[in-house]
Amino acid sequence: MSIWLDGALRDATTASVSVFDHGLTVGDGVFETLKAVDGKPFALTRHLDRLTRSARGLGLPDPDHDEVAHACAAVLEANPMPLGRLRVTYTGGQAPLGSERGEHGPTLVVAVSETTRRPDSTAVVTVPWIRNERGALTGLKTTSYAENVVALARAHEQGASEALFANSVGQLCEGTGSNVFVVLDGEIHTPPVPSGCLAGITRALTVAWTGAKETDLPLDVLERADEIFLTSSLRDVQGVHRVDGRELPGAPGPVTAKAMRIFEERSRADLNP
Repeated sequence: MSIWLDGALRDATTASVSVFDHGLTVGDGVFETLKAVDGKPFALTRHLDRLTRSARGLGLPDPDHDEVAHACAAVLEANPMPLGRLRVTYTGGQAPLGSERGEHGPTLVVAVSETTRRPDSTAVVTVPWIRNERGALTGLKTTSYAENVVALARAHEQGASEALFANSVGQLCEGTGSNVFVVLDGEIHTPPVPSGCLAGITRALTVAWTGAKETDLPLDVLERADEIFLTSSLRDVQGVHRVDGRELPGAPGPVTAKAMRIFEERSRADLNP
């Protein structure tokens, strides 16, 4: 396996990042996860734009889009696979053992691993922790991901693949690595970005392609929604057949199934929408 590290392809077994890298010591970094189909990244431009927005939110220098795109292409060419998880990581680089940054400049890593198509439906749980819609990192895709690791472990303990958060005022927000949609009386709704959720790439495309409404939703909407589904770069659109103890028989339901079909057709027709 070859990865891209700071300007060149390297063997993954010998490539190394400094133990003083700020992304390691204090989580000072941002990242993107892309779906790669037959060696081609999906929605690359949108992901690069969000990588830049996240970097600016942390005060990091803008990543060079041409360099990142070249690195993605090189990694995918070096590691052919039908369906891949392409990960771009961009950190503050080497720094002192504290919160202040150093002067070495950012670190860029691009890696890929093989993955498989997700099931058409999955189980989710809600967790007692919240998203802070007013936090300094809200809306940024940063490497400070430990909160998601803890919540996802809780989901796995309960036989689910995702955990859903409310925000500080009790509104439905997002999953650890996904956005959430609900169907009410035949209409699709998803929490708006000000709720504290990440502005997901697949979320935005799903809203545009299905006409979903961005709506403030209480967490207990999960107890009465006709259908529930998740979106993310690797899930695409995925139905939910259980939330906590509530079963949703027949998932994915008809509205979710239509959204799945629309997303599959539109994304197949244009790899960089």
